[in-house]
Amino acid sequence: MLIDSLRLGQINVPDEKIITMAKPVLGFELLKKFALIDVEETHPFLWLQSLDDSAVSFLVVNPKLFVSDYKIEVNSKELFELKIKEVTDVETYVVVTIQNEPHEMSLNLQGPILINNANNLGKQLVLVNSNYEVRYKVDISSESEETETIELEEPALV
Repeated sequence: MLIDSLRLGQINVPDEKIITMAKPVLGFELLKKFALIDVEETHPFLWLQSLDDSAVSFLVVNPKLFVSDYKIEVNSKELFELKIKEVTDVETYVVVTIQNEPHEMSLNLQGPILINNANNLGKQLVLVNSNYEVRYKVDISSESEETETIELEEPALV
């Protein structure tokens, strides 16, 4: 499937890489089809690109890269909805928000997105009894004070 992403340009998404959301991302209930796009310049961050609306993409990351002890409890209903057979088939991502300054960002640790790689089903969870924050601040200014313009050409699918 060839899509024109507003943010990433033209992307070819093979059918076997299309993620169907069993439960949609909050606020985007009409969007059901997505793809994870790996852009070298933004690695380890990925883009969760909507295939239903070319203007919608979310910057996501594996939360363990920033919160090493991040753990969520997934109830049997969630497991059933994603048709999870092996825990190792599931990847967890959180949405990244970049504030006014490029080096300041936050992670939504209360709304992780689970993707079952065995069947490409995904869903966003809402952790109600959790101490995790919706806007967990991550300051990456010490890593790099330089900014540069990134030209995205050929994103890769994960």
